[in-house]
Amino acid sequence: MPDWLLPGPPPPPFATAERCLITEILNDPACPALSLALAEVAPGVTTRLHAVTGTLEVYVVLRGRGRVEVGGVAAEVGPGDRVVIPPGVPQRIANRGAETLAFHCLCTPRFQQANYLDLE
Repeated sequence: MPDWLLPGPPPPPFATAERCLITEILNDPACPALSLALAEVAPGVTTRLHAVTGTLEVYVVLRGRGRVEVGGVAAEVGPGDRVVIPPGVPQRIANRGAETLAFHCLCTPRFQQANYLDLE
């Protein structure tokens, strides 16, 4: 198998202590420049306040409605909205709708658990 091929399917989704469900579409040492995950937040749930050091994150909202807080500033988000979160900045997102809030989370460089800081 060529080293440029990362065979599928991606691993199954898993629940996090952050209070969301994550499917890591791409998070592999073979691609250190970035990772891509599908994050899902249930109705009425707010993720834990956290930061990711050394990692730029971009959320792309796919479905649902929410309120995202980045660096203490909050805004409503919905399908098509993009949220750019600089490295090390406190963040959280709340599902304010009746359906699951789903968004892609692109991290660069790739997400590593060692860089995650729980701020609660």
